[in-house]
Amino acid sequence: MRWFLLMLALASPATAQETVIAAGTIRGSALIGPADVAVIEGATPGALSDMSHAIGMEARVNLYPGRPIRPGDLRPPAIVERNEIVSLRYNYGGLLVMTEGRALDRAAEGEALRVINLASRQTVTATATGPGLVTVGPNR
Repeated sequence: MRWFLLMLALASPATAQETVIAAGTIRGSALIGPADVAVIEGATPGALSDMSHAIGMEARVNLYPGRPIRPGDLRPPAIVERNEIVSLRYNYGGLLVMTEGRALDRAAEGEALRVINLASRQTVTATATGPGLVTVGPNR
């Protein structure tokens, strides 16, 4: 039985291990496209092994050519930019209040950020819910 399992293991094709690397310098906050990444043979512990996990994401830090890309180097693309004027929305129990605010941070959808209410000058913590739209209150 051991002999059969050994022969089966030797006969089955080995799965190729791959590592995703930066094809060129990718600046932090840049959106990653197909031309920005490449795949090399060999597994690197902790690095991405599938290009589709990097494409469409945003670089959290500068990424350099030939270096493996790790999941912590990426984040979802920001939909609210720092200093952007955003619609500040509060919706609770049928009451909807909307005003303008200025984003003090960058944020992807669902991420928390600080926003200054332009009418009251109060800084609040909000959640990015769409391009140029943030939500505050209990239903964030």
